[in-house]
Amino acid sequence: MIMYFLPLILGYLLGSIPFGLVLTKMAGLGDIRTIGSGNIGATNVLRTGRKDLAAATLLLDGGKGAIAVGVAVLLGWRPEIAGAAAFLGHLFPVWLKFKGGKGVATFIGVLLAIHLVAGLFACATWLASAAVTRYSSLSALLAASAAPLIMFAVGKPFAAGAVLFMTALVIIRHASNILRLFAGAEPKIGQKS
Repeated sequence: MIMYFLPLILGYLLGSIPFGLVLTKMAGLGDIRTIGSGNIGATNVLRTGRKDLAAATLLLDGGKGAIAVGVAVLLGWRPEIAGAAAFLGHLFPVWLKFKGGKGVATFIGVLLAIHLVAGLFACATWLASAAVTRYSSLSALLAASAAPLIMFAVGKPFAAGAVLFMTALVIIRHASNILRLFAGAEPKIGQKS
């Protein structure tokens, strides 16, 4: 029971740290939730014009997912549970009344830590799509959708199940983006909402 409960708690608390909000407030930019899309993630931080803060947010949001997985491995816990819990913490942080980000960076961080090849494939999918379409949301949806298939392909069925759960949540969290994509109203990377 401990091997399931403790990684849940650890992962959730790590994932709940809202780095985009913390960094923009520390930089004197105010509350990121009142800017652009209102999201706390790196794409919205980029809309402030601060590429350095967006990059830091991306690395820290991904890092918290990877750290949750790494600590779970070191302690002999289920790393997939810790990673999925970190992802949930980012989406529903207790400190922000359970109103968090869309979880893409944390998702990628978890993938990289669980299985490097699957994580790199997801990163490559995101980068290729972003380079061609300039839509962060579409790139995230494509990368997330490919990830469970790669996990199955590399022989990680339990991890594939956790990744499939996260993929479903990524798609749900991007529902408004999907509607805007179909309507031709989705902002491109670097473009203000």
